[in-house]
Amino acid sequence: MWSRERIVKSGAMKLLPENIKVLYFANDDLEPYVEIIKVQDSKRRMSMCSSEESEAEEADYHEQGDDSLPNLSDHSHLLDDQHIERLCAHMPPRTQGYPWQLVYSTAIHGSSLKTLYRNMAGLESPVLLVVKDMQKKVFGAFSSDPFKVSKYCYGTGETFLFSFDPELKTYRWSGQNSYFVSGNWESLQIGGGGSGFALWLDADLYHGASFSCPTFQNAPLSTHEDFLVQDLEVWTMTN
Repeated sequence: MWSRERIVKSGAMKLLPENIKVLYFANDDLEPYVEIIKVQDSKRRMSMCSSEESEAEEADYHEQGDDSLPNLSDHSHLLDDQHIERLCAHMPPRTQGYPWQLVYSTAIHGSSLKTLYRNMAGLESPVLLVVKDMQKKVFGAFSSDPFKVSKYCYGTGETFLFSFDPELKTYRWSGQNSYFVSGNWESLQIGGGGSGFALWLDADLYHGASFSCPTFQNAPLSTHEDFLVQDLEVWTMTN
């Protein structure tokens, strides 16, 4: 079986639409025949085809299908492609298809919660907080709202926690309370209502803590409940 990109009409070659394939079938048991089908259907049939051209087309199809990772404005020191792909699958639809912009990084901006808040001033899109502790464990939170100083908790049920251990684990809103995110100049807190925050970071973004809490009914995210930050990044999904 083989496919052609053009058909002959009145002695001239005519280009086919991109979504159409012409398939020519021939073997010892059948009379040769031609079939015109859509590209998606031809991809499904390629698993039964052994020709080199069909295998090349199938590989090209899978390459195009894997092109689902968002464009990143900067290289991430904490997330690889597998991390990003798995996280994207859990993010709300409104974030899909948007490039990721690096808003804050300890490697670039130093360790300062004030700088983190300042870099998010005027931002209205959701953010992804990624932390690596001194034991090399990567974890964090997706927040429906950018981080800011506020007297009250803010955020929505889109907010969730995650950790790689090494497989991705996510903890979504339990519905027990709405203590999603709160922040002041001394610390940033995510989750609450129990004996501790799901994720707490100090003003220097160096000391942190993670406890189980009713908001997400999560296990502690870090290697130890009290931890030291090695690196931290915050990304936003926006044009």
